[in-house]
Amino acid sequence: MIRLPEPEPDHVTALRAQLQRFVTEKAPREKRREWDRTHAFPRDLFRELAGLGLCGLTVPEEYGGSGPDILAAVAAIEELCRAGSFLAGPFIQCAFYGGMNILENGSAEQKAELLPRLAKGELIFAYGLSEPDVGGDLSAVTTRARREGDEVVVTGAKRWCTGADFADYIYCLVRSDPDAPARQGLSFVLIPTKAPGVVITPIDHVNLRYTLSSDVHFDEVRLPASAIVGGPDRWNQGWKMLAGRALDIEKLEISACAFGLAQAALDEAWQYAQDRVQFGKPIAAHQAVRHALVDARTKLEACRLMLWNAARLADAGEPCAVETSMAKLFIGEAGVEIALACQRVMGAYALSADYDIERNVRDLLGMPIVGGSSNMQRNNLAALWRLPG
Repeated sequence: MIRLPEPEPDHVTALRAQLQRFVTEKAPREKRREWDRTHAFPRDLFRELAGLGLCGLTVPEEYGGSGPDILAAVAAIEELCRAGSFLAGPFIQCAFYGGMNILENGSAEQKAELLPRLAKGELIFAYGLSEPDVGGDLSAVTTRARREGDEVVVTGAKRWCTGADFADYIYCLVRSDPDAPARQGLSFVLIPTKAPGVVITPIDHVNLRYTLSSDVHFDEVRLPASAIVGGPDRWNQGWKMLAGRALDIEKLEISACAFGLAQAALDEAWQYAQDRVQFGKPIAAHQAVRHALVDARTKLEACRLMLWNAARLADAGEPCAVETSMAKLFIGEAGVEIALACQRVMGAYALSADYDIERNVRDLLGMPIVGGSSNMQRNNLAALWRLPG
């Protein structure tokens, strides 16, 4: 069902203004260029951001948070991503990879121990989902975990563990029963990145350069049974956790990232087209440029409406698997179209590191891939709409 747009809540509008001021003061363009060159984000600056209470947006008040407030959290991602992924990425890894997953799937003990620290921004999680031979088909993971008394022993390898180099825990999907059908023999475990037997090897990449993504190898990593997400009783229940509400929210995270990056690309091209003069007038006065900018802005507005429709449903706790998959599919691909159109408007200058669009194009090119590819979303939607096949 399509919901008509509603006014944005006042507290969300106020949060946007607060984050815009924070980014302007603490993350100016020249610093962002340096962070992009060095594949790093400033941990001290993230602590300042967390001091605003931002990481508590997915944590209930009883655990020291102010949420769950999905609308505000999505708005925060949008605003932070307008300045790149440098603060948005760590925020997602704390508030969503950590806060949302522990809230949805953690045991009472895990919630009591971890959620207050996540609400303060003291912990960051990385995902351990993909493997060298496993991408979209997560039911095929081969990283093994076995029970030995009161311990769990993990052996295997994960790939594309974004932020594993600075994370405190890896939220890791493992095969816990090799004899069970694929989806019935999976579990999640929390693996400290500094645990003996964990080896992290960075992978260089061109986008989302707030960190290095990584290969992570587990060599007989021993964990207490309390590291099983949800507690020992949730052993072999990993697929239910993977297919739950947290997955719908993850699609919103990536969609909000793509929207924020596309907004930044359009803002820069819009201003450039008014400042740049060719043939005696601003290039925004030339019909080809005007049409390109108008088309991009129209697509961006469609993205905004789709994102906020899905976010409102998620925030209300209503079913939203269809809406979040549509948002991920549409915004991921439209974001690329918007960025490339803006790049053409700016011409050769858009290839220069002197302008943010060069980085935003790189970041947006990955959006149809990360967090569930566009074709995976098409498969999801076909199944949800019961198309034969």
